[in-house]
Amino acid sequence: MYSMTRNRIPAALVAFAGWLAGPAATAQPQDNQAAVTCTNPVSGTSWQILIDYGKATVDSYRAKISAAEISWFDPKDGGNYTLDRRSGDLTASVASSTGGYFRHLRCGLERAR
Repeated sequence: MYSMTRNRIPAALVAFAGWLAGPAATAQPQDNQAAVTCTNPVSGTSWQILIDYGKATVDSYRAKISAAEISWFDPKDGGNYTLDRRSGDLTASVASSTGGYFRHLRCGLERAR
């Protein structure tokens, strides 16, 4: 009798833990990404960035996301980007051998959080 009770307790705990985890997994928001279109106002060139709020990434690069801004580093062009979440202003600071430069861009945040 002792061995039967001993075997049932762990099984009951596993079942209970699975029951607790089930609702938590389905309660997570499914839409935690936003594709945002950004435009260079000088050239008119547009492109999209993908912001993943759940993973805290922009285009799969690690990002700092706060209520006011989103910032990240893009190793492809060496740019440090800061997106103002209120205005949609995107500033890129790029270092170079001649001292570096800034790019001022604009992003439409209609679909972003």
